[in-house]
Amino acid sequence: MKTIKMRTIKKQILLRMTCVAFALVSSITYAQNKNSETTQRDGFIFEFVVGGGIISLEDSASIQTFDESQGTFVFPDLKFGYMLNEKLAITVSLPGNIYEYQDNDRHFGGFIPSVQFWVKDRWWVHGGIGLAIDSPALYDIKDDVNDDWNFGCAVMASTGYEFYKKNNFALNLQSKLVLGRASLDEDAHRDAVIFNVGLGFSWL
Repeated sequence: MKTIKMRTIKKQILLRMTCVAFALVSSITYAQNKNSETTQRDGFIFEFVVGGGIISLEDSASIQTFDESQGTFVFPDLKFGYMLNEKLAITVSLPGNIYEYQDNDRHFGGFIPSVQFWVKDRWWVHGGIGLAIDSPALYDIKDDVNDDWNFGCAVMASTGYEFYKKNNFALNLQSKLVLGRASLDEDAHRDAVIFNVGLGFSWL
């Protein structure tokens, strides 16, 4: 009963986040900058993202396969970096998604050194390669059942559009793709494909 209730809550959260994301997408058409001034970016940058998406997982043991996907919400999704110039930043990204595995909540994310480049004043692309982390969700750790931490490799690519800017603060709508593989016990592995849409809060 608890599992069914948690699934219902997750679906409601994901549905609401998806509605917000689509509303923001439709507003971008009208969010063009009306002047020719460009943003002055300098120093350190920080961003966190709220949103949702889908995740597909496949185990080498075939417990789960890519044939089935599940809705997921972003937690956490952080970015730290430093501007090398007005268009290029070096960053460290911590993407993460909560998913369900054998009636337990787990987290698939990463620690990914990356670069971010502003193609236009408001449009940026971002990508990198680094460490994949598959772990129990911090609120659902169960000894000898859901307490294993697994590591591997992950690649990430994302793009975003800043539809609101004021001083050194910006709101952006972004999408992100993460591909990862985590090594499990007994030479097994777990692959993940994640696609997210989210709202980013940036200070730069």
